[in-house]
Order: sequence, then structure tokens, then C-alpha cells
Amino acid sequence: MSSVVSADQVSPSRLRKFFAPTSVALVGATDKSRWSTSTFGNLKNFDGPVYLINPRGIDVHGTPSYKSVLDVEGEIDLAYLMLPVPAVMPVLAELAQKGTKNIVLLTAGYGEMGEEGKVREQELLDFCLANDMTLLGPNGNGYINAADGRTPYGLAITPPLVTGNVGFITQSGGLASAILAQAQARNVGISLLCAMGNETMVNNVDVLRYLVDEDDNTHVIAMFIESIRNPEEFLAIADRALAKGKPIVVLKVGRSEAGARVAKAHTGSLVGDDAVVDAAFKQHGVIRVNSLEDLCMTAGLLASLGGKPLPGRRVGFVTASGGACEIISDRSADEGLEIPDFEPETIKKIEAVVPDFASVQNPLDVTGYILVSPTLSRDCIQAAVDDPNIDFVVYSTDLPKTSPPDPEPVFAQFTATAQLLRTMSKPVIPLGSTLLDVTDFARQVQQRSDFPYVLGGIDHGITALGRALQWSEAYRARQVRGAGEAPAGHVGEALDVEGFAASRGITGRTTWAEHHAAAFLAQHGVPMVPQEVVADADAAVAAANRVGYPVVVKLAADDIEHKSDIGGVKLNLTSDADVREAFDAVVAAGHKAGGEVVGALVQPMRGAGLELLAGIVTDPAWGHVLAVGFGGVWVEVLRDTSLRVLPVERDEVLAALKSLRGAKLFEGYRGAEAADLDAVADAVHAIAKIAQGLGDKLESLEINPLLVRGGNVEALDALITWKS
Repeated sequence: MSSVVSADQVSPSRLRKFFAPTSVALVGATDKSRWSTSTFGNLKNFDGPVYLINPRGIDVHGTPSYKSVLDVEGEIDLAYLMLPVPAVMPVLAELAQKGTKNIVLLTAGYGEMGEEGKVREQELLDFCLANDMTLLGPNGNGYINAADGRTPYGLAITPPLVTGNVGFITQSGGLASAILAQAQARNVGISLLCAMGNETMVNNVDVLRYLVDEDDNTHVIAMFIESIRNPEEFLAIADRALAKGKPIVVLKVGRSEAGARVAKAHTGSLVGDDAVVDAAFKQHGVIRVNSLEDLCMTAGLLASLGGKPLPGRRVGFVTASGGACEIISDRSADEGLEIPDFEPETIKKIEAVVPDFASVQNPLDVTGYILVSPTLSRDCIQAAVDDPNIDFVVYSTDLPKTSPPDPEPVFAQFTATAQLLRTMSKPVIPLGSTLLDVTDFARQVQQRSDFPYVLGGIDHGITALGRALQWSEAYRARQVRGAGEAPAGHVGEALDVEGFAASRGITGRTTWAEHHAAAFLAQHGVPMVPQEVVADADAAVAAANRVGYPVVVKLAADDIEHKSDIGGVKLNLTSDADVREAFDAVVAAGHKAGGEVVGALVQPMRGAGLELLAGIVTDPAWGHVLAVGFGGVWVEVLRDTSLRVLPVERDEVLAALKSLRGAKLFEGYRGAEAADLDAVADAVHAIAKIAQGLGDKLESLEINPLLVRGGNVEALDALITWKS
């Protein structure tokens, strides 16, 4: 949409009123439409007037209707439109005359239908902007404000609607009801569910801002998204959510590499759209999941924690199944959960209550003896909680499925367990063995006993625990940094690119080859290998003698980025004759390739060390992205790279280096000298700061290799590409 949406029309205070209307008009109500029947049925408990608008003025859904919104005597706070496309604009004009400010448009046939639809959608937006209307949709089902009992939503809501503290935002109308069904099946209570539609005016970032900044009923936000229209604002809101202790859990689709961009630098081939999304989410404490089940269960777990982080990764598991212990061990390894051995004192406590044939270890199988000793699990949970090696306990249990003839003993048992769990000094999280729906009787037991949230199934449950730990660690790091502080380095010092280019006669060039790029980077604090640009073989020999043998001779050409690909690099030269021959060879290779040959570079030959790549690419959505990994000639073979979206702090650069699959190489593999990671982080952070200072001018920047030998860090090659 080309028109600018007024911030006031989608502000949190405006959306608070939008999601809490005092009256609703269903425009296009008819008994022939399941949309109409469902929406009307969902509003049957609404505490304000619901006006049905049908052009024939007949009874609809057993209720009198009005021929026009103008016939309604009272105020229409929210209009829910279920109309053919040609009828939408005339009705909007009547609503504007009526003074209605809030519109949900169910109708499809706009931007999703091609160019003609986009024109109609623009007309729709322009009208709403001109008349101070807030529009959700088109092509969207509406919303469910469960916390306030306002549910103008176009698909049937199967009772009971479980209310709670999770706010759902979805860009898929069809999946909105699937998400609702999954949440209800696992007893995850919702505060708000909003189906975005085409996001002509109100988009997912606007609703996220509302849930984070304005909605006290929402403690966790769960999002199903296909795209983020304003990534910078999204990340700013994510920072506020993390500071407030409101987790954001996201199922972001589009993980394939089909959208990856290849820049002129090697770095571009390593940076796919989805990898950048991953990096941005991790840096800002947004938790990413890969399925609707994980979306609901992770959000449900985080909501059950009440905004408190899990204290650590060391978990004590108490189960009644040896097989479950084995599955738990495997899945815990996948998700980075630690399962430490119990202390000797803990083992003594457990051995005192379990049968002789039980094997006392973590995960703990208390065996089927729980059928004989009803307090066995509780005693073992208490012992595990008291163990100093354990941060929290996972208790393998589930809610009952069917009601016995006398349910009172069941209620009493779960009430006693729930009361005990609340007295524990560490979190105790119930985990079912398989993913099953919570039945009506199970829901009744949970409500009457105040039993805590139960994770559904070992597989999805352990995934949820791993994601909850990610958020907990991000939250604690944020608190250490300071809840009110923005990440350092958001504003980079502007660098004088034009002056440097003018001094070297390269104004207007979109690519700076090594001899220019290296000089610029060295001028701004990046440790570069010394170099001399020479125009003939005699000058090359003289430079080699000044530098000291052995040396490297490289082609210097303004328009050839990757010199080694055409034979433009000669290594380990040890004599004047070698240098003369190398100069002639690289210059000839440059001319053969049609390059604008300047001459050659002479550099000292460096010994063996770790070769890294450090580069910047520009993502069309997220901006500048730092990629750091193992480089040299193996860069695109190993593809061992870690990404960070700029701006980035030095600590994040250090974390990126430590996260590489080959990070053990930094420790000095097979007798090699250990790398000074602090020195490496300083060099890479200097590159990131230069990129910030270059701002929107920069397309890509690459150093490959960045040679690391102990505490000596030096860039051996560089390339800069500018936006044309």
C-alpha cells in the first residue's frame, strides 16, 4: 500500500477500543452464509447490542434485521462486513456517515487477487484513512477477545473457550481456527486471537505493539507469520517485550533457501533469508518454533511460568517408565537440556522410598510401584528438588481422561499433588508421555485442583522446555544489561566515503577491489596485512625487498573481485626472479579477463593459521547482516557461518564465534596455537562498526581470509560493494 497509515489509527490505545467494542453490526447477515451464522453465534454472549444488516430487512438468525446501517438508531462501534466486493465501498460510505470508526472486513478479492485487486485494496485504504477508520482485513476472519468476551470472529468457536494469558496473532485465516483448536485441546488459555487478513491497515506489528505495551491480560504472545512488514519496529517491540518479561513465540514460515540472495562477495551465498530471520530473533529474545503444536505448547508453558524464567538447564526427571527415561534422554540432548547425576544424599532419599529393583539415576524411573505407594512420586520429586545439582524438575504425569463412578478421590489426589508442587522451592513441570487432547473431565480436574499446566507429549514437551530455556537465558541477559538500555552501537559514526574515493580517483565505482578496500578498512581500524601497489616488475621487486621474503603478488584491477579465480594470485615467492615472473603472470591474467588493470599488490607471505571470513551483506528486510565463520578457499564448502543483524555488540560477536561448529579449532587443535578470541572479536566488531558508519551506502563488505595466529589477527584480502 502506497498511502501512509496514521500512527494514531493503529496505536495501542486505538486498538484497545477496537478490540473492546460496545456495539457490533453484522453487515451482510444472512441465513444462507455459514460465516454469518458462525459470527452471530460467537456473539450470543456479547454484552452489548448486535445489529444485523440485510438489504431485505427480513429476520435473520431468528432476529429482526435492518436494511441499512443508517437505519440503526444507536451507535455502531464496530462493523463486521460480510459483503460482495462491489457492495463494500457504498457500505463504508454509509458507516462513515454514521460515525463508525472500527471495521472488520471478512470479504476476499483484494490484493491477493492480482493487480486489479490491489487497486481495489488501495481505494479501500485511502477511504479508511480519509475517514479516520481503523480497518482489520480484508480477507480476514476478525478476532476473539476472550479476556473481555468480545468475539466478532467468522468461524465457529467450539466451546468451551478457554481464557488465559496467551495472545495469538496469525497471518493465516484458515489456520487461526486450527491454532484455537490446538490451544483448547491442550488447555492453553487465550487472551486475544487476531486473524490479520491482508493487513491493508492494521498489521501484525501493530497488534504485537498493542499486546506488549497496552494489554495487561496478555503475558505471552504467539505468532504465526509469513512476513514482517516493518522489521525494525518489530525488533524494537521485541526488545521492550523482553525487558518486560513478555515472551514472544513465533512460527515463521518460508524457511527454504529459495529466497537467498547472492551478492558479489562470497558472504552473500552463505546468507539466506531464513538464516537472517533466525539471527534477528535470537538477538532480540524472540523464540522460534517449527510447528503449530510447538507454538501452542511453548506459549502455554511460558504463560504457566508467570513471566519468571527457568533457573537453569540442569533438569531432574521423575517418571514411572524406563522407556520414557530413554526417550527423554535422547530428546534432552537434542534441545540442550542437561541431566546431571543426583547427589549421594539425593540417592539415599530416593532409595528409601522406591522398591529394591528400581535403578536410582537421573532420569528416574520410580517404576509401577506408584500403584502401591500413592506418595512415591511426590517423595521422589521432593528429593530431586532438594538436589543442589538440579535447577528444576520435570514430573512425568498426565491429567485423567475419563471420570470414574466416584471422581472425588481423583479430585483429592490432584489437589494434594498441586498443593505440594506449589510449596516446592524450584519449578516442577508436569509432562505427559504422548500428545493427547485434554478431555472435559481432565479440564474439570485441572480447574478444581488448580493443577499446573501439563506439557503434552515428550517430543513436543521437551521442545517447549528447550525454547523456554532460550527465552529464560535471553531474559536474564537483558536484565543484566539493564531493562531501560538499548543495545550499544545503534548509531554508527558516519564515515567520509566520498572524500576517500575522490583522493584515489574511484568516485562513482560500485565495487572497490582489494587495494582500495584494504586501504579504507585499515584507515578505520581493521588490522590489514601491509601492502604496496606497484605498476611494473622493477617496482614489485623493490617492494618485495622492503617487505621481506617470502611475499605474495596479487593482481590489482578495479573491476575484478575474485583474483584467484583467474590466476591473479601468486603465493610464497622467495626471490626477485619469482616476483618478476609473478608480476607479469598476474597482470597478463587481468588483461586476459578484460579487467581494468592497475598493476599488482605486493604483500608479506603469512604463515599457517586459522582462516576466517568476516563479511557484511544487506538483507532487503533486515538491513545489514554480519556473517562470521571459517573462510579461505573452503568458505562455501564448509558453510560454517554465524549471523548477526546489525547493530551488534562486541559480546554478541564473541558469542557468534563460539557458536561455530568448528569453534574447538580456536582452542589449538592438535598442538596448534590457541586463538585469542578477544582479539578476533575486536577485529570483527571493528568491521561491524564500519558497516554501521557507512549506513545505506553499503551493499556488501567482505574480508576473506581473516588470518588468526594466536593473538595476531590480520585481514589478508578485502572487497567492498556499494549500492548503485
